[in-house]
Parts: sequence; structure tokens; C-alpha cells
Amino acid sequence: MRWKDWDINLKVRLIGEGIFNILFWMYFPFMAIYFSEHFGQETAGFLLIASQILSVVVGLFGGYCADHFGRKKMMVLSSIGEALCFVFFAYSNSPWLTSPILTFVSFSFLGLFGQLYWPASHAMIADVVPEKHRTSVFAVFYTTVNIAVVIGPILGGIFFFDYRFPFLCACLIVSIILIFVLNKYIHDTTPKKTLIAKGKSEDRSLKSVLKHHLKDYTIIFKDKVFLLFILAGILVAQTFMQLDLLVAIHTTRFVPKQTLLSIGDWLVSIDGKGAFSLLVSINGLCVALLTMLVTKWMMKYQERFVFMASSFCYGVAIILFGYTVNVWLLFLAVMIFSWAELMTVGVQDSFISRLAPEHMRGQYFAAASLRFSIGRTIAPIAIPMTVWFGYTYTFIILGILAFLSAGIYAFMFSLYNKVQRVSQ
Repeated sequence: MRWKDWDINLKVRLIGEGIFNILFWMYFPFMAIYFSEHFGQETAGFLLIASQILSVVVGLFGGYCADHFGRKKMMVLSSIGEALCFVFFAYSNSPWLTSPILTFVSFSFLGLFGQLYWPASHAMIADVVPEKHRTSVFAVFYTTVNIAVVIGPILGGIFFFDYRFPFLCACLIVSIILIFVLNKYIHDTTPKKTLIAKGKSEDRSLKSVLKHHLKDYTIIFKDKVFLLFILAGILVAQTFMQLDLLVAIHTTRFVPKQTLLSIGDWLVSIDGKGAFSLLVSINGLCVALLTMLVTKWMMKYQERFVFMASSFCYGVAIILFGYTVNVWLLFLAVMIFSWAELMTVGVQDSFISRLAPEHMRGQYFAAASLRFSIGRTIAPIAIPMTVWFGYTYTFIILGILAFLSAGIYAFMFSLYNKVQRVSQ
């Protein structure tokens, strides 16, 4: 699907969200380190878990709102919420106040509003893009995210630690601009039959809305294929969520300063913090450069193989992360990790849109986000696990969870193929 054929919504969002994502990746990878330094590892782990619990519920409610109140409205309201969060985020790291607790609250609510934004954003793509082009369009959006992953951590390694307040002020300004752009230049794409009627006969009380909300999700969670998809995603999320959690702490704490390159008297050395920034950037660079190529390649294979192989590679990568402090082996681990990520880019969102009825796309995407929101909720438990079991065994346990995910995907596709044969 060529750029000139894209809906104006997609063009505006690709640019606007791309800039915002760069800023996001300038602070997000370093938050686990920040909280560990201020609260200790165990407390930081449990705080990060607590910050995600409300996001799980809000994310589901966001999908309902996206379907019944409109994609654009939810995206604009979420962006306003994010801007308000940045006000407090910046103030808690300003010359007038230094408050790790307020920083934690601001960071948590940023995640909450992100959960409200995401279902509407993805449903909008499914609304305006024909099914045959969805995989490639989702892949383009994913590519821009990973361009941000390349640029963000490199800049964040400088600005987040040394110029935090002006950097967060810049985030606030960009978020305000994004509100204006979304409100002025995009149009709503919600299918009319999914919107809540505005007539007087429609009961729009909070009780009624919640009742409809729960009824719709009851229908979704009776979809056994979709439930298995979510379960497998939650398990494998315990590996890929660790790049910004356990891998960040392990690398910055235990990787010694070592020589990367030696040419005569010229030496290039790197320490743990530098190694972590490079790991995140390598991951983002691989995905940014190879997303479209690998997505086209993966479309030639059965989805069953793609999902299973991805989970297996995640398992291998996370175990390797835990077994070495050698920078070059860590780079190898992140390459395997990145390959696992690349395999399912676009494919997974296309699979969700195929499962979802048109009038419930927002809710299906919101429910599918449970893979990440519940996964992100559970993932920080790995930090205190290192105190209980040690780093090596913690990484092994995470690898086993990824292998279990591959097995669940195998069963899911067996059930999916059976359902498809029956429906035909």
C-alpha cells in the first residue's frame, strides 16, 4: 500500500506519534534503574507491579470507549491526560522539588493514559486499511516505534540523567502539540453502528455503560482461540519486558568496563550503563531496518510456525542474557532477541483484526493488550526474584516461560484451524 493511498489519519499519526515515541524512549528504559536506586530492588519491583494493575482494567475500558464513543475522542482525551502527567513528572524533577514518589505516580498515570490511547489507535488502522494491507501498515507503524528505540536511549543516556527537568518540559510541549494536531487534522473512523446512540431512549448512565462493557468482554473471553492467544502472549511477555527491567539492572550493575575495540594505542571502552544503552539501541536499529523485510518474509510461512519460533528465540535470548557479562555475547543475545521480535511484527495485529468482528475491533485490540499490560504487571516480579533465587536462575525461569508460550501457540492454532473448518 503506497503512501499516497494512505488515509490522512495514518499520515498525521505516523509523524506525530513518531516524535512523541522518541521522547518516550528517552526516559522509559531508565525508569527501572531510577526506581531501583531510590527505593531498592524489591520495593521497585513491587511498585512497578502496582503501577500496572490499574492499567489492565483501564486498558479494557479504553477498548469499550473506543468502540462506543469514538476513536478520535479517546485519542485526544488520552493525550490531554498524558500532558497533565508530564506537568507533574517535570515538577517532581525540577529545581524546586525532587520527589521519587511523585515521579512514580506521574510515570504510572502516563502508562494508564497510554492504555486508553492504544486500543483506539490500533482499531483506527483496522478501520481504514483493507485486510490485505494491514500487516504491512502495522509493520510501518512498528518501524517508527523502533526508530525511536534507536534514537531515544542514546539521547536519554545524556538528557535523562543530566538534564532531566528541561527534557521533561520538552516532553510536555510535544504532548500539547500532539493534542492540537490530533484534534485538528484527524477524523473519527468508528463504524457508526458501534457508537452508542445519542437518542434519549439510550441509557448512558455509568451503571449501564459498565453493564454493556462487561457483557461485551464476556463475549470476547468466550473465544477460546483468543484466550489462548492472550495467555501465550502474557507468558512470552515475561521475556521481552525484561529488556527495560531485569536486563537493564543486570547490565548496569554487573557488566564491568571492558574494551570493545583496540587498534594500536586507540581503545574503545564501555561500561555497564553504556552497554545497556547500546543493547536497547541495537534492538531498535535491527527492528527499524529489518521490519518490512522480515514481515514480508514471515508472511510466506504459517502463522503457527512464526509465533512458536518467536517464543523459542525469546527463551534462548533471555537465558543468554543471564549467563554472560561479556559485551559481545550480550550483543549476540540482543540480536536473537530482536529476531524474535521481528518475526511477529505486523503478523500479530493482523491476526487480531482477523479474529475481531468489525463492531468490536477496539475491544478486541484492548483485550489483546492484556498480553502487554498483564505481562508488564507481572514482569517486575523478576527484580525481587533475583534476591530470592539469584540472577542466573531467574533468567532460566523466564526462558522456560517463553518455551511454554510456544507450546500454547501450537495448541491455539490447532484449535483455530478446527474452528475454521467447522465454520466453512
